[in-house]
Amino acid sequence: MNSVKKIAMLMFIALPSVVYAGEAQVKWHDFNDYRDARPSNQTKGSYHKQIAKSIDEHFAKLSEQLPKNYTLKIEVTDLDLAGDVRYGGVNEIRVVEPIHFPRIKFNYVLSNESEVISSEDNVSLKDMSFMDKIKRGREEAFHYEKRLLTEWFDEQVLTKLD
Repeated sequence: MNSVKKIAMLMFIALPSVVYAGEAQVKWHDFNDYRDARPSNQTKGSYHKQIAKSIDEHFAKLSEQLPKNYTLKIEVTDLDLAGDVRYGGVNEIRVVEPIHFPRIKFNYVLSNESEVISSEDNVSLKDMSFMDKIKRGREEAFHYEKRLLTEWFDEQVLTKLD
């Protein structure tokens, strides 16, 4: 092995590593009280479970970027999904138009084992230009809401760790 490779290997081994394994805990209120969490062609109960599962998994994925022993607690106080449910003959369908942009309101606490790093009540997110942005990746459920949460996480949560 040449000396450059040896030095690079030693530097890699000597660097302290940060373990990323934060956790997210999401608390939901009654979906019937949210501004718009209406299903189209699904029962309310199963649709609400689908929303909760999808957003919970998204927060879990985001929190993997947090250092070990960090917890992000979210309490969703209001939800307005992108689009609006309309009657289309026999079925109801969710029509996504620019006028029906996604909105989410929540409280959050970011903490580690010993202290609260950041917290805020009544965070209100909305993306009025959600349809003007390029979609990257595959089509997924609640794409616009997840993108809104990801942007908030990157700008507000990750910056608190520096």
